Amino acid sequence: MCRPWHGQRAARSSVAAQAAELDAMPQPSPAADVPPTMPELLPIPDEQLARNAALVERLRGQLILAPLTRGNHLPFRRLCASFGAEVTYSEMAFARQLLKGDRKELAILRRAENEKCYGVQIATNQIGEGVRAGIKAAEAGADFLDLNCGCPIYEATRRGLGAVLLRKPKKLQRLVNGIAAQLPIPLTVKIRLGENADKINVGEVVGLLQEAGAAVVTVHGRTMEQRYKRAADWDLVQRVAAEHTVPLVGNGDVLTQYEARRRLDSHGLLGVMVGRGALIKPWLFQEVKEGRELAPTSAERVAIYRQLVTYMKEHFRDDARGKRSAFYFLPWHFNFFTRYRPMPEAVYGAASLQQPLLSTRWDSVACSELGETVEGLPPLERLLRCENEAAFGPIAEALWEASSDDDAVAALERLAAQNLQQWEEDSRGRPADDRDRERGRQRDEPQAQG
Repeated sequence: MCRPWHGQRAARSSVAAQAAELDAMPQPSPAADVPPTMPELLPIPDEQLARNAALVERLRGQLILAPLTRGNHLPFRRLCASFGAEVTYSEMAFARQLLKGDRKELAILRRAENEKCYGVQIATNQIGEGVRAGIKAAEAGADFLDLNCGCPIYEATRRGLGAVLLRKPKKLQRLVNGIAAQLPIPLTVKIRLGENADKINVGEVVGLLQEAGAAVVTVHGRTMEQRYKRAADWDLVQRVAAEHTVPLVGNGDVLTQYEARRRLDSHGLLGVMVGRGALIKPWLFQEVKEGRELAPTSAERVAIYRQLVTYMKEHFRDDARGKRSAFYFLPWHFNFFTRYRPMPEAVYGAASLQQPLLSTRWDSVACSELGETVEGLPPLERLLRCENEAAFGPIAEALWEASSDDDAVAALERLAAQNLQQWEEDSRGRPADDRDRERGRQRDEPQAQG
């Protein structure tokens, strides 16, 4: 069950006791961890079934923040939670490194105080690893554990993790069952449609995960091979949801509040997961709750970005070392922040049905600009839309050094006066193929975890 952040001491002590018991047990070798044959699935304890049911109710009707490569650090999750994100995921942690005490992996477990329902995503293909990692996540305050079975990137697939687990559905079922039956928190699973267009097995996989005891299954509506090159197949996600009783969350190509509401209302899903849409506009969660577009001004967006900087200073520390840590993330975020455009439903609602692929739709909006010309916009607005990567570091620097929102606006206006024309000219001067390749790389990266 999703518990409030405060008052978890008793729950953690019982989890710690379970961890000690598990550590004292003899452990199977990796080769024997998920045996090729198993006479029957392990029963899911009644208390775990109750926790699963409570989690389902907590996720019902929610727009959920996806596990995002590089993007889902604690300060960004905290920002999304401040805009009303009720359910958030960590970025993926490699279970083996986590259990070895790797500091970077352990840092992923940390939860922001305003995260109401928080899940930790792990990558593993071993039952014992998954159980131990789940216990560590529970000790750190996670409400549920998520198993990554959708990551298409080589760093995961070369280790036999992520989306390659979909190649052997029965083995995946035993893995999920073995973990779910021994955890003190619910286990959810994130998958894709299959390995490629010729090997779509999402229906079979979801059925097996249902039998295995997964509390919730999230389906990214593309295959491992497609990555983000094709529109998410929401029709197939809807059919799979209708054919199975395990609650399904849909994921893929959600950018606006009306698209999120359309998916929630018409697809029979438990919830909808958003990734790149939240990276572009973290206030999307508030828009969905209020049923309207917020359309913040350039100065209001500067205040939002500066709030992220404030959270980074509190998390990483406001000193030279903390700044170095924060600047691994902060300039990178402007790959996405610069893509923000107002997309009123009256203008773009119908078009979003004809152009469901998020990147294609964004390009269309960027070209039309609601009848505006970029040259006619105020310099600050143009700077916040500037896609030249050379601008991202100086923008981040100005936000970091600003003492107030007004100070940040003034600093960015000075930056625009000094450099914007050159950055725009350089960006226009790049070959279209180079720009498209760079955009594709940027778009693939954040949701590469599945």
